[in-house]
Amino acid sequence: MKYDVESGINPPPAWVVSNSARNKLAAHDRPFHDWYRFVLSYPAHLVRQYLEEFDLGEQDIVLDPFCGTGTTIVEAKACRVPSIGVEANRFAHFASSVKTNWNVDPEALVEVAEGIYDRAISALNKRGISDIPEEHIVKSNLRGFSLEQEQIILKGSISPIPLHKALVLLDEINRLRGTSYYDHLRLAFANVLVFKISNLRFGPEVGVGRARPDVPVVSEWFSEVGKVAGDLRNVNGESFPEARVLLSDSRNISSLLNGNQVSAVITSPPYPNEKDYTRTTRLESVMLGFVNNKQELREMKKTLLRSNTRGVYREDTDDSFVAGVADINRIADEIEKRRIELGKTSGFERMYARVTKLYFGGMAKHLEALSVSLKPGAHLAYVVGDQASYLRVMIRTGQLLAKIAETLGYQTVRIDQFRTRFSTATKSDLNEEVVVLRWPGNQ
Repeated sequence: MKYDVESGINPPPAWVVSNSARNKLAAHDRPFHDWYRFVLSYPAHLVRQYLEEFDLGEQDIVLDPFCGTGTTIVEAKACRVPSIGVEANRFAHFASSVKTNWNVDPEALVEVAEGIYDRAISALNKRGISDIPEEHIVKSNLRGFSLEQEQIILKGSISPIPLHKALVLLDEINRLRGTSYYDHLRLAFANVLVFKISNLRFGPEVGVGRARPDVPVVSEWFSEVGKVAGDLRNVNGESFPEARVLLSDSRNISSLLNGNQVSAVITSPPYPNEKDYTRTTRLESVMLGFVNNKQELREMKKTLLRSNTRGVYREDTDDSFVAGVADINRIADEIEKRRIELGKTSGFERMYARVTKLYFGGMAKHLEALSVSLKPGAHLAYVVGDQASYLRVMIRTGQLLAKIAETLGYQTVRIDQFRTRFSTATKSDLNEEVVVLRWPGNQ
């Protein structure tokens, strides 16, 4: 019988699924994962594949050192494997923390949401605004962003009337600050903000698409809370292992795990692809107060792996960790040579060679720090992709990461092809792969 990725009927092993379906979230995987899913996330079925291969159970700890919005740790929890996630993006850390907190009474969650709904609708009506979209209306004295906030969001991210409604709703949600429901209410807000309320569109990059002049903001949020409550009902009364999420920089991971010994790593670090990953979560980060101005954004970026020129700083030294790796230096030299040949002189383009070294140096620093917390025989799965973002010079990320790991004492088990994806830069397919490593222990 043919596999239907939407229904999840008769799911085959991940490697049998068609290329076009491999990065899709199947219907049966939507609970918890779908509370908020980072647009660049990998799917739950890929995590299950390696949880099963690595034979992980309740006595183990699986680590995701670049946990994003929590695919690995949510799936590990569902499979009853204890887990630890590490994430430096403040909003993504928040999302992962909420998605793995299943200890909230679903009926009480809906009850408090009903109260918020009623108060928000009443507050809007007093200003002559209906939550039901009205055509061709122009409202005055609408609430909006502060000047500092406007400086760090994408212009046009959200239309004026939906923004006003969202801020009124957020005021009512914030009345629940300090309660056990507060974070779940806020994550539901973030999810609908991005995917139902905003004007954001996601392709190779996040951008602003066709404007939504008006949206039923409060109703969309209330529906999302209902979905969260439904997932919580399905696990109510069951026991699941702990999933901890740490807000930190995984290049310094040895200081974070407090002696915990890790049985396996399943993760997908950023790729060296000139994508500013903070842009993807910028609107929700700003509206929920995780980033309020340029300085806070800069400080957060400093804790991230260097994968794009917008997050490179004069004091960065991660490139020293790959100073002796010939393949990295060769690629950086090729990028710089291509830049000169093409006459590219912008500040960003001048940094392409450097950010390549900083990226792989940061990964080397991470792998070196990680090794002290791995059990002998621990397995690791790193989901990475080939890149040609820097002047179309091919970067075989998986192969290079495996070579770097080997210099640090890791063993390369194999490199699995996860899928191919189309590159708009080269007009060709690039590989996304899973680098499977083994830590033999200190010899």
